[in-house]
Amino acid sequence: MVPTGRRRLSSLLTIDDMRAAARRTLPRMLFDFVDGGSGDESTLRRNTGGFAHYALMAQALTGGETRDQGRTLFGRRISTPVLIAPTGSSGLLWPRGEAEVARAAAAEGTIMEVSAGATLAIEEVAAAAEGARWLQLFIYRDRGITRDFAARARAAGYEALVLTVDCPVLGRRERDIRNGFTIDPRLSLGTLADAALHAGWWMRMARTPRVTFRNFEPYGGGGVVDMARYISTLIDPAVSWKDVEWLRGIWDGPLIIKGILRAEDARHAVSLGCDGVQVSNHGGRQFDGTLGAIEALGEVVDAVAGKVPVLLDGGVRRGSDVLKAIALGACAVLIGRSHLWGLAIAGEAGVRHALALLKAEIDLAMAIGGWKSLDEINRDSIRRVVPLPDAL
Repeated sequence: MVPTGRRRLSSLLTIDDMRAAARRTLPRMLFDFVDGGSGDESTLRRNTGGFAHYALMAQALTGGETRDQGRTLFGRRISTPVLIAPTGSSGLLWPRGEAEVARAAAAEGTIMEVSAGATLAIEEVAAAAEGARWLQLFIYRDRGITRDFAARARAAGYEALVLTVDCPVLGRRERDIRNGFTIDPRLSLGTLADAALHAGWWMRMARTPRVTFRNFEPYGGGGVVDMARYISTLIDPAVSWKDVEWLRGIWDGPLIIKGILRAEDARHAVSLGCDGVQVSNHGGRQFDGTLGAIEALGEVVDAVAGKVPVLLDGGVRRGSDVLKAIALGACAVLIGRSHLWGLAIAGEAGVRHALALLKAEIDLAMAIGGWKSLDEINRDSIRRVVPLPDAL
């Protein structure tokens, strides 16, 4: 039986267990939409495999009865350095998926980056829970849409904007092309056999109103089915640093720039007044053949020289991955696929389970490693190593 609901979550001991359960839960084209990357998916593999190139160095006789894995970001204290990354179309995996994720993040004491490509309006996500939220957005061809998103975010209580800069055009996701992926769940079961194999998902979604891009309804795009085609008409491929300056000028809250892999880009972002840098390659879904996020992290951390917090998203599957990123200088990490597997399995409870697994692994690693707080973990706590053959 596929593990679903609270009574079955306890049997899922790792994020990889949750991925396997989600594979059995979702129709293939939906699983591949979440799981896949662009091209040969080499960047996707570098994201996860890159952590194997580092080993944590435990220290002796320095532990404590309890450990503190909390962090403070832009004045907000969170319980763990694991945030929720922005993931579009989460409502395909579970009815009103973004609301489920918002409630889970709030309950676990962390921050959710809400995607502009959500299936719920940003106002609906804000109303779902009292927790902290940041809004991820793009610079659109019509700058008025970007300006409007910023105003809506402010009105709905979003604490920061996360400008994504690694998506001037959409990458070629070959699994989606082969599967004929669209965002309309009424079209997502290609055969009766597939429906029978994933009856639980199908029955949940059949009772749900048609999935749309609610955020774009005011601009005439809410009901589109071909997500890639619609987004490609909105995003401006000629976005430049001048547009970052423009956004900085209309948003007076924290501004994070997401999609940075190079030191000079990080320094430029800081010089323009960005308040944070998010090391990311879009989860390997855009540019195949580029660095894994963890491989770029150290260079970016050195470039900003402590002037702003550095975040990392891409490839985090274990609590030890989180601590390796912290040791290299990240303030926190974000999980995308890892929380989506939980969402697909059991909605809010599944997302909470994913976060709880990582929090427990972080605590255990800190206890054994001799660190009472994240502030004690630094580059003396990590070494570059040759990966074991089975990690390659």
